Amino acid sequence: MRMTPLDVQSHQFAHRLRGYDPDEVDAFLRIVSEDYESLVREVDSQADRIRRLEARVEELSAQEHLLKETLISAQAMTEELRQTAEREAELRLAEVEVRAEKILDASHRRAARLAQDIREMRALRSRLAESFRSAAETHLSLLETLESDPEQDPLVQGLEEGTVAYLKGDGGREKRRADERPTASPATDGSKAG
Repeated sequence: MRMTPLDVQSHQFAHRLRGYDPDEVDAFLRIVSEDYESLVREVDSQADRIRRLEARVEELSAQEHLLKETLISAQAMTEELRQTAEREAELRLAEVEVRAEKILDASHRRAARLAQDIREMRALRSRLAESFRSAAETHLSLLETLESDPEQDPLVQGLEEGTVAYLKGDGGREKRRADERPTASPATDGSKAG
């Protein structure tokens, strides 16, 4: 059973002969009662303080738990964001690669068309050069013919031999001999044939 300071102060001792001085015992009991009362108050105060501190510890523990959960959640969210960013980066990289492939393919096709055009232009240049060369050779041949002695010309010899072809009025060609021709001179016949 716990004694209170009031129990200590109101406690009565039995009187005996030759016992302790009652005033001294009462004074001592009063001092002990006051000290005991102050100790009980201090214990109650400390107990109250301990309860408040324990409540604060529980509150801080709950906050710590909440902070740990928040930190874990933040780490999970960070990891998820990182993975999402990596996936988006991979998708964008794939899109860029596809776009680059298309651009490269279009460039290759254009380069192939340009190479084909160049080959065709070179072939055309060769054909034109050959055509010009042929025309130039024809003109040179005609020039040489015009510059040569007309007496050595086979047409002139044909006139002399009477085997030159004349055009008919109906557009056909007919070989006439000199004896079948009219009596007009060859220069006159040449002008009529034209």
